[in-house]
Amino acid sequence: MPRFSVIVPVHRVQGYLHACLDSVLGQSYRDLEVIAVDDRSPDGCGAILDAYAARDERVRVLHLPRNVGLGPARNAGMEHATGDHLLFLDGDDTLTPGALRALADRLDETGDPDVLVFDYARTHWWGGTRRNALAHLLAQAPAGTFTAAERPEILDLLMVVWNKSYRRDFVTREGFAFPPGYYEDTPWTFPVLLSAGRIAVLDRICVYYRQRRRGSILSTTSRRHFDVLEQYARVFRFVDARPALAHWRPVLHARMGEHCLDILSKPDRLPPSDRGEFFRRTAEMFRAHRPEGAPVPPDLRVLEGSYAGYLLRRRAGRAGRELGRGARQAGAATAARYVRARAAFRRPLDPDLAVYSAFSHRGVLGDPAAVHRAARDLAPHIRGVWVLAGEEQAAGLGPDVEYVLPDSPGYRRVTERATYFVNNVNWSGSLVKRPGSVHIHTHRGTPLKYLGADLLDRPGARLGLDVPRMLRRADRWDYSLVANLHSELVWERAYPCHFTSLRTGSPRNDVLVGASGERVRAVRARLGVPDGHTVVLYAPTRRDYRRDGLVERIDLARFAADLGPGRTLVVRLHPSLAAGPARGLGLSELHRRGVLVDATDEPEAQDVLLAADVLVTDYSSIMFDYANLDRPIVIHADDWDAYRASRGAYLDITAEAPGHVTRSYRELAWLFDSGTWQDAESARLRAAFRERFCAFDDGRAAERVVRTLMLGEPMLGGPAGPARVPSQTAGRDLPVPS
Repeated sequence: MPRFSVIVPVHRVQGYLHACLDSVLGQSYRDLEVIAVDDRSPDGCGAILDAYAARDERVRVLHLPRNVGLGPARNAGMEHATGDHLLFLDGDDTLTPGALRALADRLDETGDPDVLVFDYARTHWWGGTRRNALAHLLAQAPAGTFTAAERPEILDLLMVVWNKSYRRDFVTREGFAFPPGYYEDTPWTFPVLLSAGRIAVLDRICVYYRQRRRGSILSTTSRRHFDVLEQYARVFRFVDARPALAHWRPVLHARMGEHCLDILSKPDRLPPSDRGEFFRRTAEMFRAHRPEGAPVPPDLRVLEGSYAGYLLRRRAGRAGRELGRGARQAGAATAARYVRARAAFRRPLDPDLAVYSAFSHRGVLGDPAAVHRAARDLAPHIRGVWVLAGEEQAAGLGPDVEYVLPDSPGYRRVTERATYFVNNVNWSGSLVKRPGSVHIHTHRGTPLKYLGADLLDRPGARLGLDVPRMLRRADRWDYSLVANLHSELVWERAYPCHFTSLRTGSPRNDVLVGASGERVRAVRARLGVPDGHTVVLYAPTRRDYRRDGLVERIDLARFAADLGPGRTLVVRLHPSLAAGPARGLGLSELHRRGVLVDATDEPEAQDVLLAADVLVTDYSSIMFDYANLDRPIVIHADDWDAYRASRGAYLDITAEAPGHVTRSYRELAWLFDSGTWQDAESARLRAAFRERFCAFDDGRAAERVVRTLMLGEPMLGGPAGPARVPSQTAGRDLPVPS
């Protein structure tokens, strides 16, 4: 008896069916059966299914004699299921890599609950991937099992069948089955969740829910959408037959009204001539099933009136939104004009005021934070003010850290008068550079991938990026901080502006050069690393050949297991991936289970680097920072050719690597199993890399910036050669920066 029966109803999905079946049969967890139901599909689906069944004995195909629809097709599959747990997967959707292993582990952990709810992400036809907006409900759920009565918010999740696994004995005992018609998930999901004695959740994306441009049943204009009314009638009949569930009626009543109004609001669902009838029938049903004494939520009161009233309310709401949008646009334009108008006749610059920002106002972080700390020690008379995106970014800061929010009156006051501006990205276009101000650009690391003007011939990599506008903003830079000669040359090429290169080193790396053992131990303790463990840090970067930047190159659970005892795998995602679906694809769940440590939310990357004994990365610039620690580095370059072709690279990191290079997971696993990752060849490669790319990092970079640019002192001793290098364009069409 297999652990999982994966039931796949199939109709008119021949273009997606291979991907669907491959995503199931290619899972590392193999204790499964696939029951594929050919719902009399008129295309090539039947032949595709038969070919898979001939190749893999785990696939069973049912060819129905006539088209019955999605619900009855699932019922036909259930009749032949033998697995402990049922999974339903539509023929145009896919399982994510490692999904079944994660589900099996969670079922074991929770003692085979009746229902296991997991997460999903929408994959759009235009290339975008969006995680379920209510994923936080899964993260906040109990570690064990519960009932819907104990956690009613579980009903807030999308009421579909394919984001859950079901214990087959439970389904059989309760006699659950799908009805015919559209919205067949509704009279299945509500009764199942209300009846389940034990529900568990898995905070992991296990299904990619394909959003097709055309061809989706629910986006087809048809009277079939009236089926939703009978589907909710079935739900109400189910509850009426079970007095113990009567207290759910207000919830279900409200959910029915919300769902039907949502269908009515979609322009592609109902024929225009049928919309009035749909509203009237919805209103009749809403009145008929309203629980006695239950209040009507404000958003649903429209169902107590007429269709004409509904239309008036919709038009009023649309007009209000348009008016608000116009007011916001006008306000923004007025604010911009205000800033520019005052630029010519403001008060004098304040020589003791510095404004800082990092990573688009994301926090007190990176190089600007290191310069700020040095300024507080060496130039306490200079008032430092941070620009932070919101109060969330300010949480945890000490009372002595002053900050303002973008476009606030406080922001305008400090940016109008500040002498020093320190940032690792460009300031907004509305900030006008005043004569005499000093703009210090720290950058965000040594460049490997193309940046700035070099992206002009890389249309995929600069998607959504206005390079000319970016360069106009970079024209405000006075000083560009560099950590090595490679960076100096690249910045001049990528940003053909009017700055002076300052060979200070990277201020953020001062802590790497001079960190104490006590700080290292404190970071490892905060991350939960056991004493004596070797920390393997995996820090991948984003890919420009994918719209969302996410490409899973390594099975993290497998890598953590293959590292063996005495080693802790720590993962830090690229910042651009942190808020997307990447963590939901298993990282968060593996962290919860203690399989690895997810350090993505650690505010300072340098702290994570300090904790690591070895770095595994692909093409992240974090390798240049980590080299300062003189610890082993492994480059996992299994898609280097694709990465370089799509993004462009200033050097071949596989030929000038800081350590061993692997081209497959097998090579990577062997490197750690054999101990080769820390051999003499690794040390030789690292030494040459450090000599080239860590040349100016000596632990005094932030001090150099403050003493030279804020206090006017001579440049501190450092690397041979000139400390200041004017750009090639300086002195030509614009004056040398003040």
